[in-house]
Amino acid sequence: MNQKTVSSWAEADKINQPVLITQSTRGVTTAGAPYMSLVVQDKTGSMEGKLWDVKEEQVALAEPGKIVTIVGEVLKYRNSLQLRIHNVLPVTGDFDPTAFVNVSKFSKEFLKGKIDAAIDSISDDIYRGISQMCIERYEKEFYEYPAASKNHHDFLGGLATHVVAMIDLADEVCKRYEILNRDLLIAGILTHDLGKIIELSGPVLTEYTMQGKLLGHISMMQSIVYELALTQNWQDTEQITCLRHMILSHHGQYEYGSPVLPMVAEAEVLHLIDNLDARLNMFEKMFEVTEVGQFSGRIFSLENRSFYRTK
Repeated sequence: MNQKTVSSWAEADKINQPVLITQSTRGVTTAGAPYMSLVVQDKTGSMEGKLWDVKEEQVALAEPGKIVTIVGEVLKYRNSLQLRIHNVLPVTGDFDPTAFVNVSKFSKEFLKGKIDAAIDSISDDIYRGISQMCIERYEKEFYEYPAASKNHHDFLGGLATHVVAMIDLADEVCKRYEILNRDLLIAGILTHDLGKIIELSGPVLTEYTMQGKLLGHISMMQSIVYELALTQNWQDTEQITCLRHMILSHHGQYEYGSPVLPMVAEAEVLHLIDNLDARLNMFEKMFEVTEVGQFSGRIFSLENRSFYRTK
């Protein structure tokens, strides 16, 4: 019996252990046989798998959100690891669901220290004040939520991890390009994605909320900044207007959800480093399941391309 973590599963491993089912899709082969495509995970990673000749009792067990025992083996399919599932069984005893959720490699204490230091480093009173108010308003959720429901930083603490990485990137860019207003850029990084705390349902089995689908994190967050600015009579200042613009434009293109395009240098940089960190996180995930010297499977969120992992 193999009790290794999901991230350490290797080709030919025999699997017989509890996992969390995060996705479940039923299908029928060309020969008319029913099957299920599942995504299973623990706190270290996830893997796709196929259950062939599926039985109704297995369908009832293999629902998203359930912890079940998976029996099967790890195969390589199109240069990526995949489970061939032989059986899905109920588990006995109680399990903490958070033990099966992907988590940040950084502790909450480390992330909070970096965020607090970034706020303290802002010289401008308005940028520092509004950033502090926004973080304090959502502080508990900020260190628990993912940055997305899938694709990038989709793990417990992913939102704060993403923001901290962007702060580090911004500091390097500001050292090279002194024309940039670091206070505005850091404030934009700290606040740009906080609306995802309303847009997403939570850190476990993350889905989009009704507000998230109808309004989106971009529009919700810029209005929250305005609402908080009103309490300090800052609402008409250049700082608040520019910060709201940073939030509104950070996706960089109309077709990606930004109602306005970046029109200040700091907004352009925010968009670029946001995209850079998100895409590199997707490469990190690809490296976990692709061997050196091999091509990955196609990655939908990276223009459906396949990538070679260099030696």
